[in-house]
Amino acid sequence: MADRIFWWSILAACLIGHLGIHVAIYNRLNGFGIRRRVLKAIEYGFAFTTLLIPLAMAWVFRDALTDLVLGRPENLPIPAILMSYGMACLLCWIVFGLPWLAWRPILGLEWVKTQRDIEVVDIRNHVDHTLPLTNKCRFAEQMPLNQIFELSIEQIQLPVAGLPAKLDGYRLAQFSDVHLTGHIHRDFCKYVVERATEWQPNLMALSGDIIDSHHCVDWLTDIFSGARATDGCYFILGNHDTRIASPDETRAAMSSAGWIDVGQEPTTKRLADVESEIIGNESPWFPVANIPRQSSAFRLLLSHSPDQFPWARKHNVHLMLAGHTHGGQGRLPLVGPILSPSFHGSRWASGDFYKPPTTLHVSRGVCGTHLLRINCRPQLSLLTLRSA
Repeated sequence: MADRIFWWSILAACLIGHLGIHVAIYNRLNGFGIRRRVLKAIEYGFAFTTLLIPLAMAWVFRDALTDLVLGRPENLPIPAILMSYGMACLLCWIVFGLPWLAWRPILGLEWVKTQRDIEVVDIRNHVDHTLPLTNKCRFAEQMPLNQIFELSIEQIQLPVAGLPAKLDGYRLAQFSDVHLTGHIHRDFCKYVVERATEWQPNLMALSGDIIDSHHCVDWLTDIFSGARATDGCYFILGNHDTRIASPDETRAAMSSAGWIDVGQEPTTKRLADVESEIIGNESPWFPVANIPRQSSAFRLLLSHSPDQFPWARKHNVHLMLAGHTHGGQGRLPLVGPILSPSFHGSRWASGDFYKPPTTLHVSRGVCGTHLLRINCRPQLSLLTLRSA
């Protein structure tokens, strides 16, 4: 019996390690600027091998596996290929598993402690029509635990290291990843913009992934032209904005709606009478503006991906706002997110982080092409900056 328990445990650990390898590769593939068609082909291939490898090995080596699970070590050795892949899966526990465990939200490593007041709003109760526009979205809406229309409006007192005294109390509204696909009525995103404007922020920021379907470019003026902030509304693009024929159409439409594009060119502005630079980073999908690493100004960075956190630190950024990861799209209790399209996995999937000299806020985003959110509501961040 002891031998059976031992070998069952080893096989279970190998299977989890096999899944871990695939999740780790999936997450990190999305950290590169791979063309969408190529990336999707690779992802589908990995989805296939996630199932195929265990099934194929179970069939090909069924006799050896039967000996293992029945605790008959006298019939070993294990076939070399089975042993080699099993060792690779067990090694995954060390290479990927231990760092993954170390960065779980419950442990709080690199996290900034914040005061949060959260209001959850089911936007379906605040519009006079249904939000789903397609059968796909109507089906997703009915799925148990799906929170796609439950907006979390989070007022956050965010400590920022090195914050100039005059910016203490500065109000900044941020959201990300609106993903206009045509599956959801435009009034969903319009409601987010209206709530951000009602808060009367000093500055409003949108950190990329605006358009997924070309016809939705025509929605941008209606959705975003009502946004107001005393120091302006700023935006950048993300990887999904490369899906239409010309991302310049999105830039032009957002600019026509009164938003300021900082994705390709930073801008200077006095925020609360403090010399400031508002910078965009759309890497690796678009070129990054060449700016000096050091500056005497307060630096605010809009980055689509949190993967640019090291870049922000090298360039003396005080506050970085990001999205892209959608908070993992689903979060397990205590454990947090598993999937996260980042070169760093789910380390910075959402939340507030600090590594000198940069404070990072990562939004869970507003929408997505995957119409499913489990324990991971869409987010509007209303940030009040505080001296750390």
